[in-house]
Amino acid sequence: MTTTTVHLVRHGEVHNPERLLYGRLPGYRLSERGQAMAQRTGDHLADSDITLVRSSPMLRAQQTAAPIAAAHGLEITTDQRITESGNRFEGQRMGYGSAKLSDPRNWRWFLNPLRPSWGEPYREQVARVTAAVHDARAVAEGHEAVLVLHQLPIWVTRRSAEGKPLFHDPRRRQCGLCSVTSLRFVGPHLADVSYAEPAAELYAGAVDATGGKLT
Repeated sequence: MTTTTVHLVRHGEVHNPERLLYGRLPGYRLSERGQAMAQRTGDHLADSDITLVRSSPMLRAQQTAAPIAAAHGLEITTDQRITESGNRFEGQRMGYGSAKLSDPRNWRWFLNPLRPSWGEPYREQVARVTAAVHDARAVAEGHEAVLVLHQLPIWVTRRSAEGKPLFHDPRRRQCGLCSVTSLRFVGPHLADVSYAEPAAELYAGAVDATGGKLT
């Protein structure tokens, strides 16, 4: 049986001076540092046998995919299934104003953290991303494929692949900016998962998706 690898690449740092939870809101682009992160990930994957590059429709993901595709002379195709997760609080700053957990009007959105009740269910994210992964694996069979997407869909898909509960502590996600989570398949079967952070040297002072600074 052939060996195929599907790399799940998280986008780089976003220009987000208001530090909003931007979610699926349009127009959020990479910052200058995010562009440098994307280039480092493109360089990291330059010698890989990549024959397919697909991206979330979000601008930040498309921009992150660009140097990866360019290194292999490939066009970027868009896959709606790997878009950002839905979130009730997008467009707001978490912990501030109408997004505060201490506001009783928001308590209904925090009733079930296992689902989670404030956004797209984890299982739905896993289902759509896993379908996109297997489609990419079939198209790139015997080679490597790249899907550029977002932190939470990557993380819950990895936890599902490793047989772990989908509920987790967001502070402990191993999915840094422009990181590469690689799923290696033998035939249609997942053989192992590996992880790399090509842009780690640029993390100091970077801002993550919720507006908080990375350590």
